[in-house]
Amino acid sequence: MNRERRQTEHQSRAGDRGQWASKTEYILVVAGNVVGLGNVWRFPYLCYKYGGGAFLVPYGLLVVVCGIPLFLLETSSGQYTQEGFITCWRKLCPLAQGIGYGHFVMSFYSFSYIIVQVWALFYLVFSFRSQLPWISCENTWNTAYCISLQTLESSSNVTANQTMLTNTTSAAIEFWERRLLAMSGGIEELGSVRWELALCLLVCWMFCYFSIWKGVRSSGKVAYFTATFPYVLLLILLIRGLTLPGASEGIYFYLYPDLNSLANLEVWIEAGSQICFSYSVAAGTLGVLGSYNRYNNNCYKDCFWLCLLNSGTSFVAGFVVFSVLGFMAQKQGVSVDSVAESGPGLAFITYPQATALMPLPQFWTVCFFLMLVLLAVDTHYVMVESFITSVSDLFPKLFHAPVRHEIFVLVICSSFFLIHLIFVTEGGIYVFQLIDYYGCTRACQDFMTVCQCLALGWMFGAERFFVIIEDMTSQRPSVFFKLCWKYIIPLLSMISFTLYLVDYQHLRINDWYIYPDWAYTLGWAMTLSSVLMVPLWAAGQMCLTSGTFRQRLSILCRPVENPSWKTETEDLREEQTTVELRTSAVRA
Repeated sequence: MNRERRQTEHQSRAGDRGQWASKTEYILVVAGNVVGLGNVWRFPYLCYKYGGGAFLVPYGLLVVVCGIPLFLLETSSGQYTQEGFITCWRKLCPLAQGIGYGHFVMSFYSFSYIIVQVWALFYLVFSFRSQLPWISCENTWNTAYCISLQTLESSSNVTANQTMLTNTTSAAIEFWERRLLAMSGGIEELGSVRWELALCLLVCWMFCYFSIWKGVRSSGKVAYFTATFPYVLLLILLIRGLTLPGASEGIYFYLYPDLNSLANLEVWIEAGSQICFSYSVAAGTLGVLGSYNRYNNNCYKDCFWLCLLNSGTSFVAGFVVFSVLGFMAQKQGVSVDSVAESGPGLAFITYPQATALMPLPQFWTVCFFLMLVLLAVDTHYVMVESFITSVSDLFPKLFHAPVRHEIFVLVICSSFFLIHLIFVTEGGIYVFQLIDYYGCTRACQDFMTVCQCLALGWMFGAERFFVIIEDMTSQRPSVFFKLCWKYIIPLLSMISFTLYLVDYQHLRINDWYIYPDWAYTLGWAMTLSSVLMVPLWAAGQMCLTSGTFRQRLSILCRPVENPSWKTETEDLREEQTTVELRTSAVRA
């Protein structure tokens, strides 16, 4: 295989798109993308809820058989094609290009997570006040049922505290629901736009624009700060957390192994879901980031180090969170399970309460919310950049020109800022929860995972893909990856997809608000809008291609053979033939 010629061709194709200025920039941007809010609030809670240290067993096993193989599959395919997540599939397997359009639709829904960054920025601003507003009931938004943090802390009776928590509302909850969200009665009552949140939203989109307006030339530079500084803050919070009284009790709750939970199928499903969520697989972004690499970059080795970094960060974040929860439980005289909860409640209610109980509360609160902002920034601008790259690669003559690219980025950021104003209304939280539950659901991830593995493992050919990775990295992957791509991952993903449909339950907010029927219909429309892209595109292409069914299938399952790709295809076929001959000789 003429590797030098291949590198020259890839470099010429990368001229208009650009490449990472250095390997360091690529590592930092990918690390910033995969290490996000799911590592800080989702993994520790799942560990606590599903068997503590025992949860690490299914998590670790699924990292090996699902997380790492999918990570390698996506980054290496992007590096080889040097295309966005739509045109990538056009070149590898035209029949599967619907996967790219499915990722395109999912990107629209994924952009909604910028609202978490908005909330964190709002809290960060209030963290500089002389008295943190979520610890007292002397504010205009508080109700008669409000109970201040000082009152709760002053009582050492566990039963009394649990009664107070049941019959009253904490100041932190009222700040979250009445001051920040100003929650209306439901999705039918959107209300007016909150100007403070709208201003935070504008700041977030402006930062996103100036991070990606020059493509990888600007986003790579931004990552030097946004991807590294959260680790500094995480280390500070870890040291502080471990030195707090009651920290050991919280860590015990976090890691105490409940081996009986291993027999619970839900534990395994949640472990797999967490891997997809935190590794950013089946979303298209990893392939786009890999597409800016040089052809001979060792994506095989990068895969292992980045996956280790991701899982290691999740594990360490658990010590940060639960050491603080143990401290808070001791202060309030309640058990750890009374203060531990997942999602926004942990980040925007429980943790702010805990930092308010420490000496120098403003400093620890600023550290925590600055870390959340930076974690959200990395994930968000990478998703937007992946979306823009994919559209630009779809119309290269129109958008690859420097000035046009910057204008296009401005149009995208401005448009989504206007669309996302709906999230900063009084009913915006209901809209966000609906999109989060249906638009970015586990069913979409499982379905896309199955389709990716079938397309590359069977249609394109796992052995052929091995030859490509070996040509790029000078390392032949373990045969274990082939087994994962062709058999293990599709099987596990189909089981997870089926169980999701069987166990489906309607979304509820706070266990009391039920959405109207039209909202659930809209939710399922969002789910199907990405899932149906794959079969609809395949059916359309089969109808538009001439020949018998077998001929059409053969044409659509092989790579597009334009002049530069034809030589690559021939080289790969020759290499594959050589490998088969060598294998036959060894067996003989």
